[in-house]
Amino acid sequence: MSPAKASTMDIDLQQVFGSPVPELHEAAVARDASPALTRALELRSFLALTEEQVARVRDRVHADMNPDRDMGELSADKLRFDAQWLEAALEARDGYRAALGELLRTLLPPGRPARPVRTTQPRATVTPPTSAAPAPPRAGAARGPRSGKPA
Repeated sequence: MSPAKASTMDIDLQQVFGSPVPELHEAAVARDASPALTRALELRSFLALTEEQVARVRDRVHADMNPDRDMGELSADKLRFDAQWLEAALEARDGYRAALGELLRTLLPPGRPARPVRTTQPRATVTPPTSAAPAPPRAGAARGPRSGKPA
């Protein structure tokens, strides 16, 4: 259980246990370390490793798809394999995040609201307005008098 690699849940660990991750690792090797701390750090190390795998595959795909690369070097089989590998790594990451999040929620002191843990990457979404029809020209503009007399 090495604290060298960061994980996306390090802040959550720090909030629940009250110390930065390197200090938590030092406390975990003590004889009186709580089983919850040991389990949390174990899950964290699995998560950090999985997140590193996700980043490696992502970076490899980005390099393969670089616009400056020769198109003759592209391989659909290689990209398919990377997509499968990425899918497996993302699934594992989501599982570790969910397990660690659940463990941390059980450790929160009574009366302290649990912060929801996202197991997937945030995605930007746009909700269209209730009426998708464009407003007619001069919609809402004040009308002048109807008679031919100036106001």
